[in-house]
Amino acid sequence: MTGWVAMDTDAVLTLLQETAEQVINPRFRALADGEVMSKSRPDDLVTVADQEAEVIITAALRAAYPHAVILGEEASLGDATVIADFRAADHAFTVDPVDGTRNFVNGSPDHAVMVSEMRDGQAVRAWIWQPQHRVAYVAERGAGLWRNGERVQRDEPAQDPSQWRARTSDRRRIGTMLGPVGPLELTWISCGIDYPKLAGGECDLIVYAGTLPWDHMPGSLMIEEVGGALGDLDGRPYTPSRQPRGIVAAATPGLLESVLAWL
Repeated sequence: MTGWVAMDTDAVLTLLQETAEQVINPRFRALADGEVMSKSRPDDLVTVADQEAEVIITAALRAAYPHAVILGEEASLGDATVIADFRAADHAFTVDPVDGTRNFVNGSPDHAVMVSEMRDGQAVRAWIWQPQHRVAYVAERGAGLWRNGERVQRDEPAQDPSQWRARTSDRRRIGTMLGPVGPLELTWISCGIDYPKLAGGECDLIVYAGTLPWDHMPGSLMIEEVGGALGDLDGRPYTPSRQPRGIVAAATPGLLESVLAWL
């Protein structure tokens, strides 16, 4: 006997939903003094909801997968060895307990709980739960992307690049053009909102400055499962095995190729 039982895809989603009900939703628009802290920068926030949710999710995943590396956003803060172990692992999970913490602190419903499972450096399962919107996105490699149990299929972007709808997390790029594309608008300030918007056809491409695995691994699989692609600013496919200087997520591989050329 192994002494542990792996979690099926539905069980992981239930874990995220129950964790949100337990420690995230009760704090929404009800954070007390001392429950919001700064990390490396004054605008890089963490709350007790982030911390408690990560502990719960990590413990459950570790019990089910004792040999996997669990890369949690908060636990890895300032610990380079954790990310190094994650990059070297043949089986790993990423955990982002409250993606869009600044939105959460400011009372915006645009935040999410995100997990991805990776095998040999490639995302194989991904979950995004948007607790205030009550929407779940789940992807398995080769099995598509599902929104609350319904298959997500996005329309092809316009053939005319000037009609492509583009967003960016890099505030220095807001209002600028990428060749004929633009002007760039700000994202929804949460990868757990951004990637589903891109997968659903509400935008066609997103340029990211941040590249941390817990932010991008869940959405990367979801975009691939609807026919899209991710690349770094050096023109290589996005992978968490290295630290790129930026990411572009696009509705199609051809669109990605065009945007990287303009960048």
